[in-house]
Amino acid sequence: MADIIVYTRAGCHLCDEAAALLARYGLRFQSVDVDSDPHLRAQYDQCVPVVVIDGKERFHGRIDELLLRRLLAQRKS
Repeated sequence: MADIIVYTRAGCHLCDEAAALLARYGLRFQSVDVDSDPHLRAQYDQCVPVVVIDGKERFHGRIDELLLRRLLAQRKS
């Protein structure tokens, strides 16, 4: 299981922004298309992207970059 999972969908500009921000921090992540699974679509339909870090949902929609930096600092500790 990946440490970071991004639940996304095609054509989602917020999903593209989230992926670019994570990449800018050098983070590798697994992208999961919510439209590929009815359960995921029902769970995350209106709130993509959803970013899961170390098994916890951390962001819905936009990523708060300050909070991301804090989470990454905690992971290093």
